[in-house]
This record gives sequence, structure tokens and C-alpha cells, in this order.
Amino acid sequence: MRALIDLQKKLFPDLLQIMQQRYTVLKSVSMFQPIGRRGLAEQAGMTERSVRGEVDLLQTQGLLDVTSKGMLITDEGKVVVKQMAAFMKEVMGITVLEEQLQDILHVERAIVVPGNSDDEDWVKLEMGKACVSFLKTIVADNPTLAVTGGTTMAAVAHAMYPIGDAVPCLFVPARGGIGEKMENQANTIVAEMAQKAKGAYRLLYVPDPLSESSYQSMIQEPSIQEVLQLIRNADIVLHGIGDALTMAKRRKTTDQVIRQLIDHKAVGEAFGYYFNNQGDVVHKVRTIGMQMEDLTKANYVITVAGGASKAQAITSYFKWGKSNLFITDEAAAKRILRE
Repeated sequence: MRALIDLQKKLFPDLLQIMQQRYTVLKSVSMFQPIGRRGLAEQAGMTERSVRGEVDLLQTQGLLDVTSKGMLITDEGKVVVKQMAAFMKEVMGITVLEEQLQDILHVERAIVVPGNSDDEDWVKLEMGKACVSFLKTIVADNPTLAVTGGTTMAAVAHAMYPIGDAVPCLFVPARGGIGEKMENQANTIVAEMAQKAKGAYRLLYVPDPLSESSYQSMIQEPSIQEVLQLIRNADIVLHGIGDALTMAKRRKTTDQVIRQLIDHKAVGEAFGYYFNNQGDVVHKVRTIGMQMEDLTKANYVITVAGGASKAQAITSYFKWGKSNLFITDEAAAKRILRE
């Protein structure tokens, strides 16, 4: 396919540009429908005049419906978007980015979606959709999925749909709560995932982090031990990557520890571990939940993180932790490759 696209770029450069533009219009309507022309122009990065011409053509082809509430994509339009996805990734250079990330980060597979999730929430949703689509290809009978919290995992939950045909999935939180918004808590996310996937879930009612005395007390509770056993033996792990100082503030970390993180040049965080650019762990939070060594037991570890601002955190994680699949956005991928 790559050779064919290169040939088309030489012989029909305008054709590929038009195809990309019309694909962008269809994709934008699919994500934001019902949507008006002005909103579509903003999302597609086009002028309203250009959008008007493309919408008229796509409507004539039966790919879009224009209603009083806004534009909607038709069933035929959805099929076209799905069939063109792989081709457009090649045209836009996304496939090349994925291959380069796999080499640099030493990950089995990388999936890149267009955009920058630092600026647009819909990009996180696209990463979530990519994650759920991949899950459907790997789930076996009665899988246990351990899931962390955060806005990216919340986007995965929002995109979730039934993924197991024979036996329902069991979702468990990989960590305790860190005092952030309820919708971004691991407990909330696994409950939503289970509901949409028609599966089951268990919750972990512990704060993150814990004092030594609280940890020793809670770890003895039978109910916590039961859930902890499920977490540590999960078949699939879904997790995000956080910026070190941002995560420290969410955990209401003391000024002394924050100074320590700054002094040791911490850039990323995952599973309560803070690491620097070389992937060295510079601080670990006392928590009940998944630990570094537990990642090696999982059949699949799926890392979902995007945004140009997280490039350093992402790179440092892959020097430190295991991951079979990395899902990110175009902005993060380009920043990682550049740096």
C-alpha cells in the first residue's frame, strides 16, 4: 500500500488531498453529530465555504444527512469511514509514526490516533475507542481486567461496549482512590466499564496513598485481600501515564516529597511509582494495589496516554515498565520521536 500511495502522490497529489479533506469531514460529523456548518468548519480546520461544498457533495452521495438539528452521518457514511481508516493512516503518515514508536519504545504494537489530547477531549475518546477495539480481539474466557484511574481511562470507559461473547469480563481497580474527581476514580471507571461491557466488577475502598500504620491495618482485611488477589492476577492491565508533579499534587503530596521529586528530576508516574528520564524510580507511594512486579504476570499490558505535554513521561515509563500495546495521539508521537 505504501508504494501505491507514494505513486499516487506523484501522479495525483490533488486527489489524495481531496480524499483526506472529505474523510476529515465525514470523521468529524461522525464524532460530533449533530453538528452545524460552523462547528464542522472549526473541527475540520476548514473554511465554512469549503465545508459547504464538501457537505453538498457528500449529501448527494448519501453519506451525510442535513437536518434542522445539524448534520448526521448515514449508515453508508459510517461504512466508508471505517473502510478508509487504514488507507488514510497511510496517507497521513500515521502508520510510519506507529512503526517508529514500536522501534524506539520497544513495544510490540503502537496505535496512533490523529490530534492532540492536550487541546481536544475528542482525541482521548478516539484513543478510548482504539483501546476497546483492540480488547475485543484479545479477550479470552472469563478475563479479569485491572484498570487505573484518570481522564484517559475515563475516556476508555466512555467508549466501552460488550467485548466478551461467551463469558463476561471482570473489571477491578488497579489502585485505590487518589482524591480526584469521582468520574476519574478507578472504582467509578471499572463500574462504568462493567456496565457497558455487560460484565462484573469489584471495588477497592482504600485511599491512595496510605500511612504505614493504615497500610498494615487495611492489608489484613479479608475483603481487601480478596480484591487484591484479583488485581495482582489480572489477565489484562489497562493504565495511563501521568506527569510526575501533576500526579503528586493530585495526591496532596507534602512539600518535602515534591521537592524530592524536583531534585531527582521526576517526569512521569504510573502505579504509584515516580520515575526520571532514564526510567529510574525516584519515589514510590505506599498504596494497596498493583505493583511493578505484578505487570509481568499479565497476558497483556495496555498503556493509553497522549498529549504532547506527556512525551517525556511516556518515554521514561517505557524505559521502566512493561507494555504490550501503546495507544497514543499524533502530537505525543511526534514529540517523542523528536526528543
